[in-house]
Amino acid sequence: MRECAVRHIPASSKQVSDRPAGKPVNKRKVVSLFSGCGGWTLVSSAGSGFGRRYYDALPYEIVWANDLNASACATYKANLKHAIHTGDIADVVDTLPKRADVIIGGFPCQDVSINGPKTVANGSRTILYRCMVDVIQRVKPRAFVAENVKGLLQAHAQKFFTQMVTEFEATGYAVTYKVYLSADFGVPQMRERVIIVGTKRRSFEHLEPELQSSDYITAKDALGDLESEPENLEASHLWSKAARRPEQGDRRLKADRPSTTIRAEHHGNVQWHYSQPRRLSLREAARLQSFPDAFTFKSGMRETERQIGNAVPPVLAWHLAKALSAFLDA
Repeated sequence: MRECAVRHIPASSKQVSDRPAGKPVNKRKVVSLFSGCGGWTLVSSAGSGFGRRYYDALPYEIVWANDLNASACATYKANLKHAIHTGDIADVVDTLPKRADVIIGGFPCQDVSINGPKTVANGSRTILYRCMVDVIQRVKPRAFVAENVKGLLQAHAQKFFTQMVTEFEATGYAVTYKVYLSADFGVPQMRERVIIVGTKRRSFEHLEPELQSSDYITAKDALGDLESEPENLEASHLWSKAARRPEQGDRRLKADRPSTTIRAEHHGNVQWHYSQPRRLSLREAARLQSFPDAFTFKSGMRETERQIGNAVPPVLAWHLAKALSAFLDA
C-alpha cells in the first residue's frame, strides 16, 4: 500500500517560545489524570506538529500519569515514551509524587453530555472529579486544569457543577472556568469544552480566541491530501463500512467549514466525508482533533475511535498550557 500523504508544515507558521536562546529551561512537573491516549500531554513533546503548524515543546515534564483503559495506555506509552500507570486510580494513587507544579485531567464526561444518559451526580464516571480533588489535596500543585463537556453548564447539570466548583475551591484555589471553541485556536473542529482552572492567590486569566471565523481551518484544509488515498493500516487511514442510515450516523462534513464534534462512538455517529462516499478514516478523525500524523494508535478500530473522540485536542491543550506557563511566571 502507498504511504498516506503527510503535509509539510510551513516554517513561517511556527509557534515558538520567547525565551532567549541558551537559557536553561526549568520544566514544571505535571501529574496527568485520566490521561487517555495523551492529547493533553503532547504539549511536553519536542517539535510536535499539529495540523498546519509546528508547535514547540513547552516547559512541562510529565512525572506521573494514569488511565483505566489499557489500550489507551498502550497508545500513550508508544507516543509519549514514558510510563503511565494502568488501572483504577484508587489502586495507584499512593504512588503519586509528594509534589508537582500542575495537575491536568479530563475526567470522564458521558454522564453530563447532552448525547449521554444525563445521570449527572448519580453517574459513576463524572463523579470521578472527586479523585482529582483528592490528588490536588495530596500533591498541592501551583495550578490544576480540568476539562469536560459543555453540558456541565446546562440546566440539567447546574446543581452538580456548582457543587463540583465548590469542592475544588475548598482545596484552597481560586477557580475559574470558560467554554472554549476549539476552532478558535486552530483546531479544524467546532468542538466546545469547559476548561476549569484552579490557581493560588489570583485567578487565571482565560484566553481570548486566536482566530476569527474567517480564519478557521476547514475540513478540506485538514483532509484534502487524504481524499483519494487508499486505506492504509500502518497510518490508521481506515474507515467504518457501516451503512449510511440515521441510527448509524448520517452527518456529512462540509468542505468549507471545520468539522462538527468528533465523538468517541464512531461506529454509531461518525461523520461522512465531505466529498467521498465513505465515513471518515481514523487518521482523518485524528487530524480533525489536531493530532500529528506521526502519532500512532496501538489498538483496533473501535478502541482507536474512542481514544480519538475522548481526547483533548492537542492544539487547544498547547494554547492553554502556554498561557498557564506565562501566568505562573508572572
